[in-house]
Amino acid sequence: MQILPLLPSHWPDVKRIFEEGIATGLASLETSAPTWEFWDKHHDPRCRIVAVEREEVMGWAALTPVSHRCVYGGVSEVSIYIGEAHRGRGIGKKLFQALIDTSEEAGFWTLESIVFQDNVPSIKLHEAVGFRQVGYREKIAEFKGKWINTVLLERRSKAVGVVNR
Repeated sequence: MQILPLLPSHWPDVKRIFEEGIATGLASLETSAPTWEFWDKHHDPRCRIVAVEREEVMGWAALTPVSHRCVYGGVSEVSIYIGEAHRGRGIGKKLFQALIDTSEEAGFWTLESIVFQDNVPSIKLHEAVGFRQVGYREKIAEFKGKWINTVLLERRSKAVGVVNR
């Protein structure tokens, strides 16, 4: 398996994997995948990666700025999706670690994720790579007739944005 930069040519596979995540009802409040143009505009080009084996994209990860205010320039929200046929094989952890490394190279000091409370595998994956739960939102959104609770997780870099006093 290789971890590579996510290129426009990967988009059909990235979109398919995102749609597989949407279909679970546990991964996103979106009801369909966006166009490449929309997705490209909203994800940091420095922090977009894919896990590839034998030219097949098995998963992807990317960062979205949490705010356009300069004081939040080192804080970004994580998206990570693993293809349905590849879940449970440890790909997510390898992909996540590569995203963390890439994010620190780009100067990010905090990564955050908002995960459905019922998405226990995702919460465990986040915790396995150093995220901690910092919040809980009850009934934050009504989705397909059901109220959704979410968990806010964050990972603070030990290398970027560290102040020694």
